[in-house]
Amino acid sequence: MALWDRVKESASQMQTQLVAKKNDLKSGAFRDASMAMCALVAAADGSVDPSERQRVAQLIATNEVLQNFPADDLRRRFEENLNKLTADFAFGKVSVLQEIAKAKKKPAEARAVIQIGIVIGGADGDFDKTEQAVVREACFTLDLPPHEFDL
Repeated sequence: MALWDRVKESASQMQTQLVAKKNDLKSGAFRDASMAMCALVAAADGSVDPSERQRVAQLIATNEVLQNFPADDLRRRFEENLNKLTADFAFGKVSVLQEIAKAKKKPAEARAVIQIGIVIGGADGDFDKTEQAVVREACFTLDLPPHEFDL
């Protein structure tokens, strides 16, 4: 199986698992952590072009699990995190990882945040090394073993 197919299959499996847990993923901590994760993956390479920003915003708006929350609220939180990362990536990353850490208390939410990062990263069919690295870093922030997610 080609790498492209494995990435798409993995992202699809993650999305299926997230939908199965949708009713458990309604807390503010999960909302904040998942939007921080989306921004971190989008800015993983240090920059975000307008088309990438729009693509991730569209994925957030159409993700079934994230429909537990108002779309405009999610977009605002995503943009705030993205602005921190694009202003100063290293400094912004500290703040964004603190947002991600909010999901640490509930293992199901923590795993779901990582899965959202993988879904967002793999949405374009190329879950590249920089995206994998930031999701791996988020795993450490959440006290989750990266190998559990094939990272």
